[in-house]
Amino acid sequence: MKPLLIGVVALVSLVANASTDESPAEALLHQMGQATEQLNYELSYILVRKNSIEPLRYRHALVEGESFGHIAYLSGPPREVIRRGDEVSYFEPGVDPFTIKSAQMVAPLPSILQTDVNHLASMYDFVPLGRAREAGLACDVVRVSPKDGARYSYVLWIDQGSRLLVRADLLDRDGDPIEQYRALSLVVSPKLSDAMSKLAALELPPVVQVPKQEKSELRWQVTALPNGFKPIYSNRHRLLMTERPVESQMFSDGLFSFSVYLAEADKMSVREQLVRKGGRTLHSHVSGNAEITVVGDIPPATAKKVAESVRFNPPSDETATDAIATEAKSP
Repeated sequence: MKPLLIGVVALVSLVANASTDESPAEALLHQMGQATEQLNYELSYILVRKNSIEPLRYRHALVEGESFGHIAYLSGPPREVIRRGDEVSYFEPGVDPFTIKSAQMVAPLPSILQTDVNHLASMYDFVPLGRAREAGLACDVVRVSPKDGARYSYVLWIDQGSRLLVRADLLDRDGDPIEQYRALSLVVSPKLSDAMSKLAALELPPVVQVPKQEKSELRWQVTALPNGFKPIYSNRHRLLMTERPVESQMFSDGLFSFSVYLAEADKMSVREQLVRKGGRTLHSHVSGNAEITVVGDIPPATAKKVAESVRFNPPSDETATDAIATEAKSP
């Protein structure tokens, strides 16, 4: 009786915490985010892409007030991702296990689960689409639609009982599905806390210490960023296999992200190239002596526009690509 009472109290608190100033759809997304981080549950689901179906299992529980998550890939070579608070460990075949400091898991989960709904409100509309049934559960359906048409949208099926996400369709600009996350079963139980507590005692790989890099000002900029996308990271390095010097910048709107890479064009450079796999787009474009590549979770038309909008800062005694090559030689 006690576990049932705890579950009822938790659900009531989720509903009570919703702001009265929000639209019903936005309030529902806040409840979904709270349930995702506060409830103990196990979700078995499939990730459906154009030519593949991948089965996975995700477990989440609060262990002594700290959020623990565990993703297991259920087909092919064993692969796992474990989150303990702000540390995430990755176990991949052919790669030494490693741990990084992060509150987000890089894994096949809908990005909407790891974002701030308040931040999205200025860039996306939250549209209620009624009710439906998914994985045997009665659901409320909400569409998260961009205001500017320059990025993808989501349609979400949210369990009416637990407020957990049981289906997410990633849609392109024409409304066609690119990826689908579809639950096969959902179990919400306080007993999962006991099972997940074993992760607290598990010896995981040490945290990788990423060397700090001095911030250097890039000699180019993207002049046609979609509304809300902000630079969150920049880097100057050499490619591992070819030693080719490259500068890069990553941009994010809190839901989707993409990176822009700039290198000196060579005989292997393609004048223009477009590749899309699922929601991931790669667009390569040569401008003058620079090869510009955009890679990320944005539509092809947006990637092309971003690549063609790269402008170099006022010219000096050396070109931007000359500067990349020179600075990449520095230790």
